[in-house]
Amino acid sequence: MKHVVPHGLGLEKAKKVANAAFDAYKARFPQYKPNAKWVKDNRAEITFSVKGISLEGALEVNDNDISMDLDVPFLLKPFKGKAIGVIEEEIKNWIQKAKAGEI
Repeated sequence: MKHVVPHGLGLEKAKKVANAAFDAYKARFPQYKPNAKWVKDNRAEITFSVKGISLEGALEVNDNDISMDLDVPFLLKPFKGKAIGVIEEEIKNWIQKAKAGEI
């Protein structure tokens, strides 16, 4: 299931927002070993480790929104909502900073 966060910033600034949000998430939750690798100009493959299980997904930055999706094993489905919620919170925080000219 894809989760979409609208931003209205344009692609270049939105990518800066995505990077800042993910960096903040990494600093806040190092125990989950979050990693993002940009495989295209607008798409990053993301990984997390929870209780020894690797989770994979993608973060895609578009002109008007940032979408994210995680592939989560059945046993960790409750973690998916929490992870996406925290990432969305970081993204929205950095979108507001970008709109305020802080990025």
